Amino acid sequence: MVRHMAWLIRLLLCLAGPVHAETVTVFAAASLKGPLDQAVETWAEAAGHEAQVAYAGSATIARQIDQGAPADLVLLASPLWADWLSERGFAGAEAPVAYLSNRLVLIAPEPGALELTVEAVAARLGDGRLAMAMTDAVPAGIYGRASLEALGLWDGVAGRLAEMGNVRAALALVALGEAPLGLVYRTDAEAEVDVFVVADLPLESHPRILYPLALLSESAPAEDLFAYLQGPEGRAAFLEAGFLEP
Repeated sequence: MVRHMAWLIRLLLCLAGPVHAETVTVFAAASLKGPLDQAVETWAEAAGHEAQVAYAGSATIARQIDQGAPADLVLLASPLWADWLSERGFAGAEAPVAYLSNRLVLIAPEPGALELTVEAVAARLGDGRLAMAMTDAVPAGIYGRASLEALGLWDGVAGRLAEMGNVRAALALVALGEAPLGLVYRTDAEAEVDVFVVADLPLESHPRILYPLALLSESAPAEDLFAYLQGPEGRAAFLEAGFLEP
């Protein structure tokens, strides 16, 4: 009798679960990899659904969605690209929310504080190039150029850039020792053991860095993940990684 009841309870628990697991697809800026993987995995285990995340530069993501890529949620590194999607008819199931913030730093393969002067930066570069994301399309590059201009450093480095498709690619270039300096988000630098932060770029030297989170699908699992990411559990991994509240 006891064995029969135990079997019956297990059967009822199985029947009480979801009829079928659904897959939620998230498109996200490359700089979010790590904490977003952790948050999505925790949600998927608790919710009983699958989740897959595709990472790229925000400009690439926006264009992919515009061309029909099936994204349920999108988390970009710039409100400009979220606005661009909205203007092209991808307003989303709900208005985008300002989800996270960040800051910019200069990194190098070797330690040693760097003074933010034309002479000091030129000396550190030597014959090399400054690795950073593309300054005309990728948010980290756009923010970075604004900061370098405000600090009076842009003219000295404009012809000596190694522009990459996303900020993680710029980070890798410095970590491999192929560039003597890089400009990346602070959170990227903290995630890579082979680089050293040599200078913090002042927050007031560039527009505030904001990561908008948008829900593009009306599916129940996508709505659930959208809500989860905004809660304390969903934000925990990002704050631990060094991201800032918006």
